[in-house]
Amino acid sequence: MPGARRDSIAFTVLVTVLVIGGAGVMLLVIALSGAPGTLLLATALAALPVIPLVCCYLWLDRYEPEPRHLLLAGLLWGGFVATAAAILIQGVGGLVAGFSEDASLAVVAPVTEELSKGAFLVLLLWWRRAELDGVLDGIVYAGMVGIGFAFTENILYLAAAYNGTDGTGPGGTEALTATFVVRCLFSPFAHPLFTTFIGIGVGVAVASRSKAVRFLAPLLGYLVAVVTHGIWNGATIFGFGSFALVYLVLMLPALVGLAWLAVWARRSERRMLAAALDDAARRGLIPGTDIGWVVDLRARKLARAHARQVAGPSAERAMRDYQQAAIELGFLHHRFLRGTPPPDFAVRGQDYIARIGATRPFIAFPGQVVPTR
Repeated sequence: MPGARRDSIAFTVLVTVLVIGGAGVMLLVIALSGAPGTLLLATALAALPVIPLVCCYLWLDRYEPEPRHLLLAGLLWGGFVATAAAILIQGVGGLVAGFSEDASLAVVAPVTEELSKGAFLVLLLWWRRAELDGVLDGIVYAGMVGIGFAFTENILYLAAAYNGTDGTGPGGTEALTATFVVRCLFSPFAHPLFTTFIGIGVGVAVASRSKAVRFLAPLLGYLVAVVTHGIWNGATIFGFGSFALVYLVLMLPALVGLAWLAVWARRSERRMLAAALDDAARRGLIPGTDIGWVVDLRARKLARAHARQVAGPSAERAMRDYQQAAIELGFLHHRFLRGTPPPDFAVRGQDYIARIGATRPFIAFPGQVVPTR
C-alpha cells in the first residue's frame, strides 16, 4: 500500500514537527506564568480530571480500539499544537483587529480554538482515513484532543488565579480553589464536548456516500462547536448566575445527549459488526462459529483468558491478534456493503484475511480442542 504508507509518513512527520514546536511555545508560556511551585501545583490540579476522562473514552473505544499512538497524538495535539496556535492567532488578531476582551472571549476564542483542535481530525480524515470507521471513532479522537487542550489551558488558568492575574480578585488559595472547582470538577468535559461536534461531523463524512455530506458534515460540526463554545464563554461575561443557567440549561443536557449518542453508537457497532461478519462468513472469509467470540466484549475477554490459561501468554497474543484482524475485517466489510469502501479496500481486506488464516489454526475458543503447534 505505497499510497497509504506515504500518507501515514506525511501525517506522522507533520504532527510530530507541530507537536514539538507547539510544546516549545507552550512550555515557554507556562514557564512565564508563575513561580515553579505555583506551576507544579497548577499542573497537578489540572491533571486530576485527565485520567478519568481518558478512561471514559477508552471504554467507548473497546470494540475496535484505535491505535494508542494516534490517541496519544490527539492528546499532544490538543495540549501543545492547538493551544499554541490559538494563543498565537488570538494574540495577532487582537493586535491587528483590536478586539475587546469580551469579544475575544465570546467570539475569537471559540473560532480559533475549535479551528486549531479540529485541524487534527481533518488531518486524520485526509491522511489516515482508514483509522476512522464512523461517528464513534470521531467522538473518541475529538475527546482526546479536547482533553489535551483543557489540561494545558487549565494550568494557565489555575496559575493565573493563584497569582491574581486573571482579573477576578487578589489571588491566593481561595481563588485557586474556586477556579479548580469550576474548571476541573464541574466542567472538565467542556472542551471535549465542544470538539465532539467536529468529531461527529468527521464520522458522518467517513460513512457517507454523498460528496456534499462528506464536505458539509465536518463544517457543520465545526460551526456547532463554535456556537456552543461561544455561548459557554459568553455566559461567564454576565456573572455566575448566567454561567450557572447556561450550565444547567445547555451544557448538562448537551453532555447527557452526547453521552447517550456515544453509548448508542457503541451498541450499534456491535450489531453492525455482527451483520458484516455474518455476511463475510457466508462468503467464506471467516468461520461463522467465531463471530460471537469477536463481537461480544465479554465473550472476547473470556476467550483471551481461556487461551492464556490453557496455553500461556503466546496463545493469548494469538487470540488477541485473531480477534483484532476479524474486527478490522468486519468494519472494512461493512464499509464495502454500504458502498463506501476506502481506496485500498482490496489490499487491506486481503491482509486481514491472511492474518485470520495464519492465526486461526493455532487458537481455540472455550469448549474447543486446543490445537498443537
